Amino acid sequence: MTSAVLRLPLGLAAAGAPTGGEALSREAEREAVEACRRGEREAFDRLVVRYQRDVYRLCYRYVNNHEDANDLAQEVFLKAWKAIGRFRGESALRTWLYRIAVNACLNFRAARRPAAEDLPEALADPVPGQAARVESEEEARRVRAAVERLPGKQRATLILKVYHELTHEEAAAVLGSTVGTVKANLFHALGNLRRLMAEEGR
Repeated sequence: MTSAVLRLPLGLAAAGAPTGGEALSREAEREAVEACRRGEREAFDRLVVRYQRDVYRLCYRYVNNHEDANDLAQEVFLKAWKAIGRFRGESALRTWLYRIAVNACLNFRAARRPAAEDLPEALADPVPGQAARVESEEEARRVRAAVERLPGKQRATLILKVYHELTHEEAAAVLGSTVGTVKANLFHALGNLRRLMAEEGR
């Protein structure tokens, strides 16, 4: 299966953010996973197309840099391809991919801290009016800067809960923790986020 991994056309290195595919039914997803276990690369490509945007966004929110997020997203899918034979469907495939992504982000160690950059235009929400746009961009920059300073697990919990709208149970499954721990991490993350933004606003 190694040679297939090296040739896997993930399509995540192209300029701009990856697009997401249409949702697959639970049955279609299960069949695709079974085909992946048989070494059918095309089936995995369908899963990549479906989830590459979600995984990229999670990674981007964590590392706040397009190139690093692209690299991490590719790493996530390569790891998923190698490990797909061990996926038993006890959790949703999205949960499993998010768990790999969070672990990759938590283990991420850049040689230098890259400057923050805006989300690619394809992912940014349009803001009417130039003045409102500048104000919104400044606020978004402050939020990103504050999120980047949160402790790792708090940052991951905040990203999963706020940006990906996972339930407490889903976030716990991704992080390999309890619902109580997710709630505590989110509580502390929001408190720290308010404090950090207040400090920056002084």
